[in-house]
Amino acid sequence: MSGAHRGETIVLASNNAGKLREIEELLRSEEIGVFPQGELGVPEPEETGLTFVENAILKARNAARHSGLAAIADDSGIEVDALHGAPGIYSARFAGPGASDADNLRQLLEALQGVPEPQRSARFQCLMVYMRHAADPTPMICQGTWEGRILFAPRGDNGFGYDPVFYVPGEDCSAAELPSDTKNRLSHRGQALRDLVHRLGGADH
Repeated sequence: MSGAHRGETIVLASNNAGKLREIEELLRSEEIGVFPQGELGVPEPEETGLTFVENAILKARNAARHSGLAAIADDSGIEVDALHGAPGIYSARFAGPGASDADNLRQLLEALQGVPEPQRSARFQCLMVYMRHAADPTPMICQGTWEGRILFAPRGDNGFGYDPVFYVPGEDCSAAELPSDTKNRLSHRGQALRDLVHRLGGADH
């Protein structure tokens, strides 16, 4: 499989500003330009997959088909052991369709009311996919996992999604209290994207 080339433009199958910022920072060294699909007129697909990888492939294929460019998509979310892995693939809409980050955080903390700290283990999962074109039969698939636990109240404002309630044991703070470079080094998305960048750049280095 050929890798991406310096100067290439890739469509990101997301309009999430926080996600775009993280991915742009990590791809800057490869001189690969990333555009959110909204700037290219790509409509949002319906996420009908039952797993992170199914949804990531569905989103990447949709973005590649509408833009004519190679596409990167990720599907990510948080798995909470006390909730049998929920919210999982429904993390972005845990509190219902169109839910805000604050709505989802509130829903999660309510669901964990009365659960003691040792039983609040959780992890962020990220499945990231690169497709050279919409009919790519061998999409590149990378995974990152970030272990932690759920706090009793939000802390910090440098992040998005569930970051304010995700406690990072090695740093003794929430994901939203981490500097961006530290978060990119540790996070599920950072892990998956570094693996992807390494594999994409393999043809050029």
